[in-house]
Amino acid sequence: MKRGLKRSVLGALALYIGLPYLLVQVGNLGLVREGKRARREVALTFDDGPDPATTPAVLDALREAGMQATFFVVAGQARAHPDLIARMLSEGHQVEAHAEKHVHAWIRTPWGAALDPLRAVRGVETVTGQRVKFHRPPHGAYTLATLLGQRLAGVRGAHWSIEGRDWHAASTPETVRERLGALLVPGAVIVLHDAGPGARVTVPLLPGLLSDLQARGYRSVRLDALDGAGAQGWPELKRRGFLALDAVFDQLGGIRFAGGRADNLFRIARVPFPLSGMRLADGTPVAQGTPALEFHVNNPILVDLGPRASVRQARREDFRVVARELQTRPEFADVEYVFCLSAVSPLLGLLGFANHDLPASDARRLQRWANVLRFAYGNDPNAKAPQLSVLTRAEFLRRYG
Repeated sequence: MKRGLKRSVLGALALYIGLPYLLVQVGNLGLVREGKRARREVALTFDDGPDPATTPAVLDALREAGMQATFFVVAGQARAHPDLIARMLSEGHQVEAHAEKHVHAWIRTPWGAALDPLRAVRGVETVTGQRVKFHRPPHGAYTLATLLGQRLAGVRGAHWSIEGRDWHAASTPETVRERLGALLVPGAVIVLHDAGPGARVTVPLLPGLLSDLQARGYRSVRLDALDGAGAQGWPELKRRGFLALDAVFDQLGGIRFAGGRADNLFRIARVPFPLSGMRLADGTPVAQGTPALEFHVNNPILVDLGPRASVRQARREDFRVVARELQTRPEFADVEYVFCLSAVSPLLGLLGFANHDLPASDARRLQRWANVLRFAYGNDPNAKAPQLSVLTRAEFLRRYG
């Protein structure tokens, strides 16, 4: 009997917490999480406020930079400081619901977890006089009751794609700024805090972070204005799964984003040239095993940007970053060739690369992987077969150095 009861309890917990954790909290199914990667815009979001000791400095920095953000506010704090909510709205920011009580959903009663989104939404609407569209539960944590509460409140759950970790005890403005600079991609939803423990980092961090965004051609917009920021479904979950697979592949292969930034179109690694019997366009043989720099395409950005914009970005900016790496990093000092094995060879041809057909066995292997990627990103399954695209070091630097 005791064993059966234990199994029943574990099964109930798996259904109540485990399933929402995997599908919603981790998978973000049904939540707004990120936008498309075609525009250099992000949605800065701030949780836990408003707080008169810290929120005004956040608003000042956003106003100075001419950028907009979304504030997920605690209903009691909003009622206590309506002047700050009024300022948020008057300066063009979006105000949404965070919680009535800032408590992790897993340690709440089911009825408490279900009622909190409803109470939070009603409380925030009372202060703003506007309909709340989104709810972000404390810590982004979900149970079945949380989902029911959002449904009763008539709001969509909102998550994030980049966590600043400003709340972590070891974080500093410098470490968070560096972290966000490396992880930044178009369409990102970034979570920071304008109140609570995270505010000690975010307040001094924000002016420099906004300056970084401007220097890289980004702007922050409201979550409801972020291009393509809709509810995440199975296609998005499938795409994120392949992004995770790419990350494992990169880790095993020593591959990293050029310039250390996730918004570069290319991931690079030093490798021995893998093929035999290959020649350059002028007939010069390329010896197998020669030190070379291999680059891989950043597929999500390429897909969302489209071919023409990707070529422009590669020519104007991203290949120049690769060239700087080639010239400055010691591990690339002996590299003789720059190459890619991919199905985007027509685009690389426009960028000056010589394209060559691959040996049949390599072509079949890469074709299978290209088909997997096309399935993941919804591309044309009849796209061109992979080819080798190659330039000498000297020619690559002449063009992009």
